Amino acid sequence: MTEFSSTTKPVQELVEDGDELPQSYIWRSDNTGDYAAIDSSVPLATEIPVVDVSLLVSSSSAMDPELLKLRSALTSWRCFQLVNHGIESSFLDQVRKLSREFFHLSKGEKQKYARPSDSIEGYGKDSILYENQLLDWVDRLYLTVHPQDQQELKYWPENSISFRDMLNEYTAKLRQIKEQLLKSMAMSLSLPEDSFLKQFGERPTMAVRFNYYPPCARPDSVIGIKPHTDGLGITILLQDEQVEGLQLHKDNQWFRVPIMPHALVVNIGDQLEIMSNGIFKSLLHRVLTNSTRERNTLAMFCAPDPKQEIGPVEELVNEKRPRAFKNIKNYGETHFYYYQQGKSPLDAVRI
Repeated sequence: MTEFSSTTKPVQELVEDGDELPQSYIWRSDNTGDYAAIDSSVPLATEIPVVDVSLLVSSSSAMDPELLKLRSALTSWRCFQLVNHGIESSFLDQVRKLSREFFHLSKGEKQKYARPSDSIEGYGKDSILYENQLLDWVDRLYLTVHPQDQQELKYWPENSISFRDMLNEYTAKLRQIKEQLLKSMAMSLSLPEDSFLKQFGERPTMAVRFNYYPPCARPDSVIGIKPHTDGLGITILLQDEQVEGLQLHKDNQWFRVPIMPHALVVNIGDQLEIMSNGIFKSLLHRVLTNSTRERNTLAMFCAPDPKQEIGPVEELVNEKRPRAFKNIKNYGETHFYYYQQGKSPLDAVRI
């Protein structure tokens, strides 16, 4: 990855320094490329399914109610709110506190963990890969957390004694949840429970991204994160417990995702759409900005081993549902470049 430019300040510094809004942040129409207003007056998605992990664990047949609900969630809404996941509410609040503490360190302290131009690991903002690239109104701390031998600890903040231990504990808890979800997803399609897990390989990856969205004086013109699907298997999101911002796309319209403070929002990425031969759909989503309040979220990205070839599960390919995707390795790299150009990454592997 070679950056076209790396001179732009973090968004938080633009706000704190009172800088004029750079044109690279102003939303442009997909059709014309002209500047366009962002419509934030969209309905609340009150019907997003709420899935209970404890009921998934006890399910044994694709016809069990919770597995039916899971399958419906992943074919219709493409995401769900996860409850009874076994993580204490107080622990989730502590994880949120880690994020807030980091982004409110001094500029100099945060810069100790700055992302280099040839990597996504560390603290910073969008990688600028192309001239006239639309930038997101968000600063990020991106860390590989699993496998542990892939952790680059020089980017892990040292301001908090508990940061490393707490993040490793959070990762271990979400790893268990991820494995249960993959088993349940397979069972919901009447497949052997390891059908998706096998495709994640021996060294599946998990990376965490702490997201900080500063207040934005022009929320009708600047987007927090541009519309996209995730290029991995599963994303598990810990939302801000007070400030909305996440929106999903369904039936040709946008919906606001409601806040359930101690639930986890789970959505499917492109690689599970590929494995399921298009039965499960990756979620098109975006994040809007807020004129007066900052927003903090924590996304855990769960992906197959980059060296592992993935493709549609053979049992899901038949005359009624022909193979929809080619087999591919390291899809995440393909996704990254297509996404930054505003193109559909799945089209690169679609048959």
